[in-house]
Amino acid sequence: MPILALYQPDIPQNCGTMLRTCACLGVGAAIIEPAGFPTTDRHFRRAGMDYLDHVRIDRHASWEAFEAWRRREGRRLVLLTTKGDTAYTDFAFRADDVLLVGRESAGAPDHVHVAADARLVIPVREGLRSLNVAVSAAMVLGEALRQLR
Repeated sequence: MPILALYQPDIPQNCGTMLRTCACLGVGAAIIEPAGFPTTDRHFRRAGMDYLDHVRIDRHASWEAFEAWRRREGRRLVLLTTKGDTAYTDFAFRADDVLLVGRESAGAPDHVHVAADARLVIPVREGLRSLNVAVSAAMVLGEALRQLR
């Protein structure tokens, strides 16, 4: 099954919402540290509610630690980004995919873009920037699971 990875999340409510989504969809999650908040934050816990006990969350102390793990596992890195070159609906997902979202405040840095095997975009109307990261993650996870199931 694919997993959802969060690169240095900085808004606890979004992080909690994405982890709750993972729990409900039966998808594992990874958090690439440092996060911009303590995971004991009340907003994080409120957004995740009691669902956080139902999702496997792997924590990686750094980008380098995450990349080492991903390469050992032989997983493909699929970055969700407004700078993507392929619409998520035109992409063929695989069970070994890691769907990665960047920071809410800054996206993913250049070295993450370079490491990605694919960079996907959700097309939005002209003049608008992007959807909320938790909404984007849910949309793309839904499409990946539709294809794989």
